[in-house]
Amino acid sequence: MKHLIKNKLAVCLVLATSLALSGCSLTAPAVTAPASNASDNAPSVSAFKLPDYQQVVLPNGLTLYLMPQHEVPLVSVQAVISAGAILDQRGGEAFLTAQSLLLGAGDKNKQQLEQATDFIGASLNSVAGKEASYLSMDFMQKDTDSMLDILAAVLRQPTFDAAEFSKLHARLVAQQQQAKESPRNVIGSYFDALLYGNHPYAKARSGSERSLASLDLRAVTEFYQRYYQPDNIAIVVTGDFQVSELKAQLTARFADWQGQSAVKPALAEVSKPSQARVLLVDKADATETTLMFGGVGVSQNNPDFVGLEVINTILGGRFTSWLNDELRVNSGLTYGARSGFSALSRGGAFQISTFTRSETSQQTIELALKTYSKLWQQGIDQATLDSAKAYVKGQFPPDYETNSQLANLLGSMHLYQLDKGYINDFEQKVDSLTLADTQRLIQQYFPQQQLQFVLVGKADELVSFAQTLGEVTRVSIQADGFAASR
Repeated sequence: MKHLIKNKLAVCLVLATSLALSGCSLTAPAVTAPASNASDNAPSVSAFKLPDYQQVVLPNGLTLYLMPQHEVPLVSVQAVISAGAILDQRGGEAFLTAQSLLLGAGDKNKQQLEQATDFIGASLNSVAGKEASYLSMDFMQKDTDSMLDILAAVLRQPTFDAAEFSKLHARLVAQQQQAKESPRNVIGSYFDALLYGNHPYAKARSGSERSLASLDLRAVTEFYQRYYQPDNIAIVVTGDFQVSELKAQLTARFADWQGQSAVKPALAEVSKPSQARVLLVDKADATETTLMFGGVGVSQNNPDFVGLEVINTILGGRFTSWLNDELRVNSGLTYGARSGFSALSRGGAFQISTFTRSETSQQTIELALKTYSKLWQQGIDQATLDSAKAYVKGQFPPDYETNSQLANLLGSMHLYQLDKGYINDFEQKVDSLTLADTQRLIQQYFPQQQLQFVLVGKADELVSFAQTLGEVTRVSIQADGFAASR
């Protein structure tokens, strides 16, 4: 279930979007197929089971997950704050608040905070995603007390220093303005805006150029006060510790935190689009077309998710996938083509993505659609299914080898309310997948009608063909944000 880790790690990139395209592979941030550098004929391994852990809920609502791992004297911490971009009012509040947490905390200013962690070789990072923000730490076991002091200070007493905020804000705005220089950085945000429409999932993680620039320190402090409340936070700790001792240490630092309940609006399920649409993003100086198409996918807790991951591995989730074979190996139209499900709590997206020279745009899109249609027209044979199942199983245990990976996993399980069976039953679900199951899953979950397309490139050269794909809306890549005017 590598997607659980990457769902969080992808937001570490300030300008990352729903799907980043780079090099010879394209990687989905939320739900991805296994890495393409492993053997397709991975050897059978013993079933991986989730290590034991304890869950503790303090009287103020703050939740602790404690998973001891004594192999090495290291500890990883992840604090999950259930407040991401979906709660933004203007755009960028969650992102800017997470970044601002490290501008100083408690009795330490920004420089002192950095020195306190760097001196002992520890790491301290904060990021924000669609549905949550994260504070993560890695350190030696001997430094547990001092790092837990820092954890408590950052979560409970961030100083939001005005001078440091001004410098951070200016830097992030400049990065946002530069992001569109590479369409691969931002095409996922355009796709989200097109697919999700008025749903909160349409909001870009870091806001738009204009919305981020409009935010001030007051917006950050208000977002923090509203959502950084103990009943809206889970702290996950994995590594070398004694559970009773660590529980006492965390209780001493957080049990007296009396906050107000974090009130969040109800989130509706994602609805399917009623017609095929094309968002044509004009970049007049482009030498290539960056493209993404797909439709509504599934939620993170969908019971069929494992089967979908296996099928997607065949379609576009590994180097020898159908899409990569046709678009890269056989035709040479691109350096890579990928597909994947970006799953969230109330739905998600399915995307196919690639890039190609401007003059081969139509050929590439037509071949991608033709290859995608093989799911229905040709289906999957037993040999292909067996290969994909072995590949997925072979990539499964290495996803949870480190303390950080296990902390990410438990944090995601908390956020998406997943039980142990999500991990413990994974290999059994892979083994039990039949050809009949694949036919059902393809018909039920892979979007075939009303596809949504985003094309970034020379609009004048693309518009005629784009009109054959669906209703076209044309925007300039220089325009603020990622959504067409409504």
